[in-house]
Amino acid sequence: MTGSAVHAEAAEELLSAYGTRIPVEPLTGKYQDLTPGDAYQIQLLQIEQRVAAGATVKGHKVGLTSAAMQRQMGVSQPDYGHLLDDMFWLEHQAIPASRFLQPRFEPEIALVLERPLRGPGVTVGEAVAAVGFVLPALELIDSRIRDWKISLVDTIADNASSGGVVLGSTPVPLTEIDTRLAGCNLRRNGKLAGTGAGGAVLGSPVSSLVWLANTVGVHGITLEAGHVVLPGSITAAIPVSAGDTVTATFAGLGSVTARMVE
Repeated sequence: MTGSAVHAEAAEELLSAYGTRIPVEPLTGKYQDLTPGDAYQIQLLQIEQRVAAGATVKGHKVGLTSAAMQRQMGVSQPDYGHLLDDMFWLEHQAIPASRFLQPRFEPEIALVLERPLRGPGVTVGEAVAAVGFVLPALELIDSRIRDWKISLVDTIADNASSGGVVLGSTPVPLTEIDTRLAGCNLRRNGKLAGTGAGGAVLGSPVSSLVWLANTVGVHGITLEAGHVVLPGSITAAIPVSAGDTVTATFAGLGSVTARMVE
């Protein structure tokens, strides 16, 4: 089987899991010698199909940026995925748990762009100038790979384990907050489930934005004005199920709450 045939077959396997709600076995067990480059091709094939079916790309997420998440997932470098319009949920809106396979929540400082960014060669200064404001956010990660038994290649192919996004409604200009020092308390059903600060994300969420712009820029992708960038989780991800309420509270940024229901 040629590389392109492997890419197409793996993409169809992952896409089918969205509909069947049945996770697939790790790709690395079936397809030998898959590289990150192969995995991004598999990811892009799925995004192209979803866009052709009517979805719209509304941003990107960077995953596996903190030491906590890299330890949790057993990987050693970041990855990225696409955020589509049907992934966004309003704060306090009931999110049906049945839509997801193995949901977990992560607290993040979302960066909303007011100017496009295109790498390679994007600097920190250019990245800062492109950000309109930041928001408190909860990313709902999910895996179409059974039992979260993912390698870097598996999660990249699976759109960086993207599932959903809940944005808070308290925009703060980037110049008014040091995102590196912004502390966060993550609570599930009122009980503290994790703590961290923005500096856990590649030293700064802005550094994550620079990494993303330059990484996707190599492939001709521009981060567009209005796009949301999730730079990475501040804490380890926490599993959730129907009936759970999760709140992330950030110093200087406010809070955001997500509610899972049957």
